[in-house]
Amino acid sequence: MYHDDESDADTAGRLTQRLIDEDGVDFLLGPYSSGLTTGTSAIAEASDVLMVEGSGASDALFERGFQNLFLVATIASDYTRSGIEALAARGARTAVVAHEDTLFATAVAQGAVRHLKANGIEVLAVEAYPEGIQDVSAIMTKFRDLDPDVFIGGGHYNDAVLFVSSATEVGFEPGGMLITVGPSNPRLAEELGRDVDGVLGPTQWEPSMAYQGPYFGSAADYSAYYQSLWGEAPVYQAASATAAALALHLAIEAAGSTDTGAVRAALRALSADTFYGPISFDERGVNVSKPMGTIQVQDGEIVVVAPDAAATSSLQYPYGEGG
Repeated sequence: MYHDDESDADTAGRLTQRLIDEDGVDFLLGPYSSGLTTGTSAIAEASDVLMVEGSGASDALFERGFQNLFLVATIASDYTRSGIEALAARGARTAVVAHEDTLFATAVAQGAVRHLKANGIEVLAVEAYPEGIQDVSAIMTKFRDLDPDVFIGGGHYNDAVLFVSSATEVGFEPGGMLITVGPSNPRLAEELGRDVDGVLGPTQWEPSMAYQGPYFGSAADYSAYYQSLWGEAPVYQAASATAAALALHLAIEAAGSTDTGAVRAALRALSADTFYGPISFDERGVNVSKPMGTIQVQDGEIVVVAPDAAATSSLQYPYGEGG
């Protein structure tokens, strides 16, 4: 059973309560975004209904001591880790960070600052901006004048469009740009063309990754199957959603029951290799087995450049000067 929450937190909460009270569901698969998952997971927790999800990755979600929330994706604070490590290894020494003032983006930015410092990269500035902003030129102008090696942007797809187009407009050309949610979506290159070349982005999953399991086969097999169903290649959000349903399926199968306690115990004990990567949950309900990947747009193509075990191409930094 599913209902359209229209990306509205109040609607998502009301529909979650409806699914539990009126539709009588036994389990929930989470909505999209940390913002919507915050409220809906609280309703699930209060009703003692399990929620398995792939798109609410904010660290704050898993600092509440909930017993019924499980995330198959890599948590937000580690989104930039493999990209920052790769940039540091290629000589990046200074960085700036801009992020939307929301749960997810703030968690990404805080994690990025931590990973930057751990890798010997000096953070020259951190700028937060309100949700729904339409103009980041003042921030990008400030960053241009600071002349950092790397720009890191935390937000969603529309933020990526703003970051790239504004950087082009004000002449901000750092050696590397690492932006959450956007670069791994082919739509961004289609929309902005060659301005996206060289931009890096975290990715939960790509069809080229060497993951496989008994369900769906390999990452490439899953991609082909998805494309046969929907007529377009899957972005990682689609794979995350499938992985959430698969983890729940495996737990119910292992429990041999739909009893909440039995399935919860099976989720906590789960250790599975899948098309999406390894899945196993820590005491918070976070999948700690799967590292975050990093892609780079190279000549209009999206290629995996980190971590080394998942890479299909070398990171080019500064872009255009080789790997």
